[in-house]
Amino acid sequence: MVSRTGDELKANALWFTALRTATLRTETVPPPGPGEVRVETIASGVSAGTELLVYRGEVPQDLRLDLPTFAGSYKFPIKYGYAAAGRILDTDSDVEHLSAGDLVFVHHPHQEVFVVPARMPVRLPDDLDPLLGVFSANLETALNVVHDTPVRLGETALIFGQGIVGLLVTLLLKRAGADPVLVVDPLEERRKTALAAGADEAFGPESLKERVAEITGGRGADVAVETSGSGAALQGAIEAVATEGTVVVASWYGTKPITLSLGGHFHRGRVRLRSSQVGRSNPELAPRWDRDRRMDTVLGLLSQLELKKLISHRIPFEDAPEAYPLLDERPGEALQVIFTYKGIRGGRDV
Repeated sequence: MVSRTGDELKANALWFTALRTATLRTETVPPPGPGEVRVETIASGVSAGTELLVYRGEVPQDLRLDLPTFAGSYKFPIKYGYAAAGRILDTDSDVEHLSAGDLVFVHHPHQEVFVVPARMPVRLPDDLDPLLGVFSANLETALNVVHDTPVRLGETALIFGQGIVGLLVTLLLKRAGADPVLVVDPLEERRKTALAAGADEAFGPESLKERVAEITGGRGADVAVETSGSGAALQGAIEAVATEGTVVVASWYGTKPITLSLGGHFHRGRVRLRSSQVGRSNPELAPRWDRDRRMDTVLGLLSQLELKKLISHRIPFEDAPEAYPLLDERPGEALQVIFTYKGIRGGRDV
Protein backbone atom coordinates (compact mmCIF):
# COMPACT_ATOMS: atom_id res chain seq x y z
CA MET A 1 0.00 0.00 0.00
CA VAL A 2 1.39 3.41 -0.97
CA SER A 3 1.53 6.14 1.69
CA ARG A 4 2.51 9.80 1.33
CA THR A 5 4.81 11.86 3.54
CA GLY A 6 5.20 15.34 2.15
CA ASP A 7 6.43 14.92 -1.41
CA GLU A 8 7.93 11.53 -0.63
CA LEU A 9 6.03 8.28 -0.98
CA LYS A 10 6.46 4.96 0.81
CA ALA A 11 5.90 2.10 -1.62
CA ASN A 12 6.39 -1.66 -1.61
CA ALA A 13 8.77 -3.34 -4.04
CA LEU A 14 9.34 -7.05 -4.64
CA TRP A 15 12.84 -8.38 -3.96
CA PHE A 16 14.32 -11.84 -4.29
CA THR A 17 16.19 -11.95 -0.99
CA ALA A 18 17.52 -15.53 -1.11
CA LEU A 19 17.16 -18.71 -3.12
CA ARG A 20 13.46 -19.24 -3.92
CA THR A 21 12.46 -16.41 -1.57
CA ALA A 22 10.41 -13.40 -2.70
CA THR A 23 9.71 -10.59 -0.24
CA LEU A 24 7.99 -7.21 -0.27
CA ARG A 25 10.16 -4.38 1.02
CA THR A 26 9.09 -0.80 1.71
CA GLU A 27 11.10 1.86 -0.10
CA THR A 28 11.08 5.66 -0.07
CA VAL A 29 10.21 7.13 -3.46
CA PRO A 30 11.26 10.79 -3.81
CA PRO A 31 9.54 13.31 -6.06
CA PRO A 32 10.90 13.40 -9.62
CA GLY A 33 14.18 15.23 -10.07
CA PRO A 34 15.45 17.02 -13.19
CA GLY A 35 14.34 15.15 -16.31
CA GLU A 36 12.45 12.50 -14.30
CA VAL A 37 8.89 11.26 -13.89
CA ARG A 38 7.16 9.36 -11.10
CA VAL A 39 4.99 6.42 -12.14
CA GLU A 40 2.17 4.73 -10.24
CA THR A 41 1.92 1.07 -11.27
CA ILE A 42 -1.42 -0.36 -12.40
CA ALA A 43 -0.23 -3.87 -13.29
CA SER A 44 3.02 -5.75 -13.86
CA GLY A 45 3.70 -9.01 -15.61
CA VAL A 46 5.74 -11.91 -14.25
CA SER A 47 8.20 -13.59 -16.58
CA ALA A 48 7.96 -17.35 -16.17
CA GLY A 49 11.31 -17.66 -17.94
CA THR A 50 14.05 -15.22 -16.95
CA GLU A 51 12.41 -14.16 -13.70
CA LEU A 52 12.16 -17.76 -12.53
CA LEU A 53 15.85 -18.27 -13.31
CA VAL A 54 16.60 -15.40 -10.93
CA TYR A 55 14.20 -16.79 -8.29
CA ARG A 56 15.86 -20.22 -8.53
CA GLY A 57 19.39 -18.80 -8.37
CA GLU A 58 20.20 -20.14 -11.83
CA VAL A 59 21.91 -16.97 -13.08
CA PRO A 60 25.71 -16.44 -13.00
CA GLN A 61 26.31 -14.46 -9.83
CA ASP A 62 28.84 -12.13 -11.45
CA LEU A 63 26.59 -11.26 -14.41
CA ARG A 64 26.07 -7.52 -14.65
CA LEU A 65 22.56 -6.09 -14.37
CA ASP A 66 21.45 -5.08 -17.85
CA LEU A 67 18.67 -2.64 -16.95
CA PRO A 68 19.25 0.53 -14.90
CA THR A 69 16.03 -0.11 -12.99
CA PHE A 70 17.32 -3.36 -11.47
CA ALA A 71 18.94 -3.18 -8.02
CA GLY A 72 21.16 -5.46 -5.96
CA SER A 73 22.94 -8.37 -7.62
CA TYR A 74 22.37 -11.95 -8.72
CA LYS A 75 24.07 -13.04 -5.49
CA PHE A 76 20.87 -11.86 -3.69
CA PRO A 77 19.15 -9.71 -2.75
CA ILE A 78 17.97 -8.44 -6.12
CA LYS A 79 15.04 -6.33 -7.33
CA TYR A 80 14.11 -7.78 -10.70
CA GLY A 81 11.28 -7.61 -13.23
CA TYR A 82 10.71 -5.66 -16.42
CA ALA A 83 7.04 -5.38 -17.38
CA ALA A 84 5.26 -2.55 -15.55
CA ALA A 85 2.23 -0.70 -16.88
CA GLY A 86 1.08 2.38 -15.03
CA ARG A 87 0.22 6.06 -15.17
CA ILE A 88 2.36 9.14 -14.74
CA LEU A 89 1.83 10.45 -11.22
CA ASP A 90 3.89 13.63 -11.58
CA THR A 91 6.82 14.99 -13.58
CA ASP A 92 9.67 17.42 -13.27
CA SER A 93 8.85 20.83 -14.69
CA ASP A 94 11.21 20.43 -17.64
CA VAL A 95 9.51 17.24 -18.93
CA GLU A 96 7.29 18.16 -21.87
CA HIS A 97 6.39 14.91 -23.65
CA LEU A 98 4.71 13.24 -20.66
CA SER A 99 1.99 14.55 -18.34
CA ALA A 100 0.27 13.40 -15.17
CA GLY A 101 -2.31 10.74 -16.01
CA ASP A 102 -0.60 9.42 -19.15
CA LEU A 103 -0.63 5.62 -19.44
CA VAL A 104 2.87 4.20 -19.88
CA PHE A 105 4.91 1.01 -20.06
CA VAL A 106 8.28 0.86 -18.31
CA HIS A 107 10.96 -1.83 -18.06
CA HIS A 108 10.88 -1.75 -14.26
CA PRO A 109 10.73 -4.32 -11.43
CA HIS A 110 7.49 -4.95 -9.53
CA GLN A 111 6.94 -1.85 -7.40
CA GLU A 112 3.94 0.28 -6.46
CA VAL A 113 5.49 3.66 -7.33
CA PHE A 114 8.88 4.49 -8.82
CA VAL A 115 10.91 7.31 -10.36
CA VAL A 116 12.70 6.94 -13.71
CA PRO A 117 14.28 9.22 -16.30
CA ALA A 118 11.59 10.61 -18.60
CA ARG A 119 13.19 8.90 -21.61
CA MET A 120 12.34 5.44 -20.24
CA PRO A 121 8.51 5.28 -20.17
CA VAL A 122 6.79 4.36 -23.41
CA ARG A 123 3.44 6.08 -23.75
CA LEU A 124 0.62 3.60 -24.33
CA PRO A 125 -2.35 4.40 -26.59
CA ASP A 126 -5.04 6.27 -24.67
CA ASP A 127 -7.72 3.74 -25.62
CA LEU A 128 -5.66 0.66 -24.67
CA ASP A 129 -6.63 -1.43 -21.66
CA PRO A 130 -3.61 -0.82 -19.39
CA LEU A 131 -3.58 -4.52 -18.49
CA LEU A 132 -2.38 -5.23 -22.02
CA GLY A 133 0.60 -2.92 -21.52
CA VAL A 134 2.34 -5.61 -19.43
CA PHE A 135 2.74 -7.69 -22.61
CA SER A 136 4.99 -5.03 -24.18
CA ALA A 137 8.25 -6.59 -22.96
CA ASN A 138 7.52 -10.16 -24.07
CA LEU A 139 5.96 -8.97 -27.31
CA GLU A 140 9.10 -6.97 -28.06
CA THR A 141 11.13 -10.12 -27.40
CA ALA A 142 8.88 -12.18 -29.66
CA LEU A 143 9.08 -9.62 -32.46
CA ASN A 144 12.86 -9.64 -32.18
CA VAL A 145 12.83 -13.46 -32.36
CA VAL A 146 10.75 -13.34 -35.54
CA HIS A 147 13.15 -10.80 -37.02
CA ASP A 148 15.96 -13.26 -36.27
CA THR A 149 14.08 -16.16 -37.87
CA PRO A 150 14.70 -16.47 -41.64
CA VAL A 151 11.22 -17.68 -42.57
CA ARG A 152 9.62 -17.17 -45.97
CA LEU A 153 6.04 -17.33 -47.13
CA GLY A 154 4.86 -20.94 -47.14
CA GLU A 155 7.73 -22.34 -45.09
CA THR A 156 7.25 -24.61 -42.09
CA ALA A 157 8.00 -23.12 -38.67
CA LEU A 158 8.37 -25.27 -35.56
CA ILE A 159 8.18 -23.61 -32.13
CA PHE A 160 9.28 -25.39 -28.94
CA GLY A 161 7.54 -24.20 -25.78
CA GLN A 162 4.19 -22.47 -25.54
CA GLY A 163 4.67 -20.23 -22.57
CA ILE A 164 3.95 -16.56 -23.22
CA VAL A 165 7.00 -15.87 -25.40
CA GLY A 166 6.47 -19.09 -27.37
CA LEU A 167 2.80 -18.29 -27.92
CA LEU A 168 3.61 -14.77 -29.08
CA VAL A 169 6.25 -16.12 -31.47
CA THR A 170 3.64 -18.55 -32.80
CA LEU A 171 1.19 -15.71 -33.44
CA LEU A 172 3.78 -13.50 -35.14
CA LEU A 173 5.31 -16.24 -37.31
CA LYS A 174 1.80 -17.00 -38.56
CA ARG A 175 1.41 -13.34 -39.47
CA ALA A 176 4.84 -13.39 -41.12
CA GLY A 177 3.66 -16.06 -43.59
CA ALA A 178 4.90 -19.30 -42.05
CA ASP A 179 2.64 -22.17 -43.15
CA PRO A 180 2.21 -24.51 -41.44
CA VAL A 181 3.08 -23.35 -37.94
CA LEU A 182 3.76 -26.35 -35.69
CA VAL A 183 4.21 -26.19 -31.92
CA VAL A 184 5.67 -28.59 -29.37
CA ASP A 185 4.88 -28.55 -25.67
CA PRO A 186 4.58 -31.39 -23.13
CA LEU A 187 1.58 -29.70 -21.46
CA GLU A 188 -1.76 -30.48 -23.08
CA GLU A 189 -3.42 -27.25 -21.93
CA ARG A 190 -0.73 -25.17 -23.58
CA ARG A 191 -1.11 -27.14 -26.79
CA LYS A 192 -4.83 -26.40 -26.73
CA THR A 193 -4.15 -22.71 -26.16
CA ALA A 194 -1.72 -22.65 -29.08
CA LEU A 195 -4.26 -24.25 -31.42
CA ALA A 196 -6.92 -21.77 -30.32
CA ALA A 197 -4.46 -18.95 -30.98
CA GLY A 198 -3.81 -20.09 -34.56
CA ALA A 199 -1.18 -22.83 -34.59
CA ASP A 200 -1.83 -25.40 -37.33
CA GLU A 201 -0.77 -28.45 -35.31
CA ALA A 202 0.37 -29.01 -31.74
CA PHE A 203 1.92 -32.11 -30.22
CA GLY A 204 4.12 -33.34 -27.41
CA PRO A 205 7.82 -34.18 -27.74
CA GLU A 206 7.14 -37.90 -28.26
CA SER A 207 8.00 -39.10 -31.79
CA LEU A 208 8.68 -35.48 -32.69
CA LYS A 209 11.00 -36.07 -35.64
CA GLU A 210 8.58 -38.56 -37.18
CA ARG A 211 5.61 -36.20 -36.80
CA VAL A 212 7.45 -33.33 -38.44
CA ALA A 213 8.72 -35.57 -41.25
CA GLU A 214 5.17 -36.78 -41.91
CA ILE A 215 3.78 -33.25 -42.07
CA THR A 216 6.57 -31.93 -44.30
CA GLY A 217 6.86 -34.89 -46.67
CA GLY A 218 10.13 -35.98 -45.11
CA ARG A 219 11.83 -32.61 -45.58
CA GLY A 220 11.78 -31.31 -41.99
CA ALA A 221 10.91 -27.86 -40.73
CA ASP A 222 12.51 -24.92 -42.50
CA VAL A 223 13.02 -23.06 -39.21
CA ALA A 224 12.66 -23.96 -35.55
CA VAL A 225 12.52 -21.65 -32.54
CA GLU A 226 13.42 -22.88 -29.04
CA THR A 227 11.64 -20.90 -26.30
CA SER A 228 11.18 -23.59 -23.64
CA GLY A 229 14.51 -23.36 -21.82
CA SER A 230 15.03 -27.11 -22.27
CA GLY A 231 18.24 -28.61 -23.63
CA ALA A 232 16.27 -31.63 -24.83
CA ALA A 233 14.03 -29.29 -26.82
CA LEU A 234 17.05 -27.66 -28.41
CA GLN A 235 18.34 -31.08 -29.46
CA GLY A 236 14.89 -31.91 -30.83
CA ALA A 237 14.89 -28.69 -32.83
CA ILE A 238 18.25 -29.52 -34.38
CA GLU A 239 17.05 -32.98 -35.38
CA ALA A 240 13.71 -31.77 -36.77
CA VAL A 241 14.84 -29.03 -39.15
CA ALA A 242 15.58 -29.62 -42.81
CA THR A 243 19.01 -29.67 -44.37
CA GLU A 244 20.30 -26.09 -44.32
CA GLY A 245 17.56 -25.29 -41.78
CA THR A 246 17.94 -22.73 -38.99
CA VAL A 247 17.33 -23.13 -35.27
CA VAL A 248 16.80 -19.86 -33.39
CA VAL A 249 17.62 -20.13 -29.69
CA ALA A 250 15.45 -17.64 -27.80
CA SER A 251 15.81 -19.27 -24.37
CA TRP A 252 18.15 -18.02 -21.68
CA TYR A 253 19.54 -21.08 -19.91
CA GLY A 254 21.33 -19.20 -17.14
CA THR A 255 23.78 -21.52 -15.39
CA LYS A 256 22.09 -24.73 -16.57
CA PRO A 257 24.54 -26.84 -18.60
CA ILE A 258 23.24 -27.96 -21.98
CA THR A 259 24.58 -31.10 -23.67
CA LEU A 260 24.01 -31.48 -27.42
CA SER A 261 24.79 -34.25 -29.89
CA LEU A 262 26.24 -32.51 -32.93
CA GLY A 263 27.83 -35.41 -34.76
CA GLY A 264 24.87 -36.36 -36.94
CA HIS A 265 22.24 -34.24 -38.68
CA PHE A 266 23.60 -30.98 -37.29
CA HIS A 267 26.94 -31.54 -39.01
CA ARG A 268 25.93 -33.23 -42.26
CA GLY A 269 22.74 -31.20 -42.63
CA ARG A 270 24.60 -27.90 -42.19
CA VAL A 271 22.10 -26.80 -39.57
CA ARG A 272 22.54 -23.22 -38.39
CA LEU A 273 22.14 -22.16 -34.75
CA ARG A 274 21.33 -18.51 -34.09
CA SER A 275 20.98 -16.81 -30.73
CA SER A 276 18.21 -14.24 -30.33
CA GLN A 277 18.32 -11.77 -27.45
CA VAL A 278 16.13 -8.68 -27.24
CA GLY A 279 19.01 -6.41 -26.23
CA ARG A 280 20.33 -6.61 -29.80
CA SER A 281 18.46 -6.45 -33.08
CA ASN A 282 19.25 -8.41 -36.23
CA PRO A 283 22.17 -6.44 -37.76
CA GLU A 284 20.83 -7.11 -41.25
CA LEU A 285 17.80 -4.99 -40.36
CA ALA A 286 19.71 -2.17 -38.69
CA PRO A 287 19.50 0.25 -41.63
CA ARG A 288 15.68 0.11 -41.42
CA TRP A 289 14.81 -1.03 -37.89
CA ASP A 290 15.87 0.78 -34.73
CA ARG A 291 14.46 0.17 -31.24
CA ASP A 292 11.93 2.98 -31.59
CA ARG A 293 10.45 1.39 -34.70
CA ARG A 294 10.38 -1.99 -33.00
CA MET A 295 8.49 -0.57 -30.00
CA ASP A 296 6.08 1.35 -32.24
CA THR A 297 5.26 -1.97 -33.91
CA VAL A 298 4.72 -3.59 -30.51
CA LEU A 299 2.31 -0.81 -29.49
CA GLY A 300 0.26 -1.46 -32.61
CA LEU A 301 0.18 -5.20 -31.97
CA LEU A 302 -1.03 -4.82 -28.37
CA SER A 303 -4.54 -4.02 -29.56
CA GLN A 304 -4.50 -6.31 -32.61
CA LEU A 305 -3.71 -9.57 -30.82
CA GLU A 306 -6.13 -11.25 -28.41
CA LEU A 307 -3.79 -10.98 -25.45
CA LYS A 308 -6.23 -10.75 -22.55
CA LYS A 309 -7.12 -14.42 -23.09
CA LEU A 310 -3.52 -15.30 -22.18
CA ILE A 311 -3.83 -13.89 -18.63
CA SER A 312 -4.34 -16.89 -16.34
CA HIS A 313 -3.89 -15.25 -12.93
CA ARG A 314 -4.42 -11.77 -11.50
CA ILE A 315 -2.78 -11.57 -8.09
CA PRO A 316 -3.02 -8.53 -5.80
CA PHE A 317 0.47 -7.14 -5.31
CA GLU A 318 0.33 -7.62 -1.56
CA ASP A 319 0.18 -11.37 -2.29
CA ALA A 320 2.89 -11.28 -4.98
CA PRO A 321 5.35 -13.68 -3.25
CA GLU A 322 2.77 -16.46 -3.66
CA ALA A 323 3.10 -16.34 -7.45
CA TYR A 324 6.59 -17.81 -7.59
CA PRO A 325 5.96 -21.21 -5.95
CA LEU A 326 2.99 -21.52 -8.32
CA LEU A 327 5.14 -20.93 -11.40
CA ASP A 328 8.07 -22.91 -10.05
CA GLU A 329 6.23 -25.99 -8.83
CA ARG A 330 3.01 -26.08 -10.90
CA PRO A 331 3.80 -24.47 -14.27
CA GLY A 332 0.95 -26.26 -15.99
CA GLU A 333 -1.55 -24.23 -13.96
CA ALA A 334 -0.42 -20.79 -15.13
CA LEU A 335 0.26 -18.88 -18.31
CA GLN A 336 0.59 -15.11 -17.88
CA VAL A 337 0.54 -14.09 -14.23
CA ILE A 338 0.06 -10.40 -13.52
CA PHE A 339 0.15 -8.40 -10.31
CA THR A 340 -2.55 -5.77 -9.77
CA TYR A 341 -1.97 -2.69 -7.64
CA LYS A 342 -3.93 -0.35 -5.38
CA GLY A 343 -3.34 3.30 -6.13
CA ILE A 344 -2.29 5.94 -3.64
CA ARG A 345 -5.98 6.45 -2.80
CA GLY A 346 -6.35 2.73 -1.96
CA GLY A 347 -8.81 1.86 -4.73
CA ARG A 348 -8.42 -1.14 -7.00
CA ASP A 349 -7.19 -0.03 -10.43
CA VAL A 350 -7.78 -3.28 -12.30
